[in-house]
Amino acid sequence: MRNVPLSQIDATPRAVLAIATDYPPDTLLPRHVHRRAQFLYGMSGLMEVLTDDGAWVIPPGSGVWIPPGKPHQVRMRGVSTRSLYIEPTALPRPGPLCEALRVQPLLHQLLLASAEVPALHDEAGRDGLLLGLLLHELGQAERLPLFAPMPTEPRLAALCQAFLAQPLIHARAEAWARQLNCSPRTFSRRFREQTGLSFGQWRQQACLMAAVTRLAAGEAVTAIALDLGYESPSAFSSLYRKVMGHTPSAARHGA
Repeated sequence: MRNVPLSQIDATPRAVLAIATDYPPDTLLPRHVHRRAQFLYGMSGLMEVLTDDGAWVIPPGSGVWIPPGKPHQVRMRGVSTRSLYIEPTALPRPGPLCEALRVQPLLHQLLLASAEVPALHDEAGRDGLLLGLLLHELGQAERLPLFAPMPTEPRLAALCQAFLAQPLIHARAEAWARQLNCSPRTFSRRFREQTGLSFGQWRQQACLMAAVTRLAAGEAVTAIALDLGYESPSAFSSLYRKVMGHTPSAARHGA
């Protein structure tokens, strides 16, 4: 199915519905919620996802898992998508949080083929088998560290929001602790309690998110590396490749 609103078919008695949608550049989908879980795959372009839990950046060739009942906002930057909408009784992934997921070649091809599956498909036939394999592969998909969880404590949340607007890889936990009038040890404990990550892990993920956005816009690798505070473009490229599985130059050219 292509460019069909979910509301028209949501009641269809099928565990999985697949919809392909093309979005104009810079489309904003305001905060909304689905009864079904959603896997949103960007065939092209960049997606920025915001929930009460934090912010995600989803580069081309990756997808975001959105649990059922999770309010979310998505900005589409030149994106053509494939979406799977999954009944809460058939979820392939546990947990209450969104996840950025790497889409491997088999999952990619299955998502391409899913656009031809009608809403009222034969669950025992080829279409049902295809969607069943999709669910299996989705359950096995690797999570990408492109999420910056937001703390609930207002002063700490304000520091995190300011950092997301201007990330620097060499930001020090000690400096944040001084702003919050607490010891570095207390700050580290509070930060992990609030976000589930160490300060260093959160800082790295926030910087990667900024890098992904700027690479998708075609900015130079050297400029991004230096703006984010890395010692050299090679140091930035090495870390980016280790985490993302490809070089920033490849990402910049749409690989």
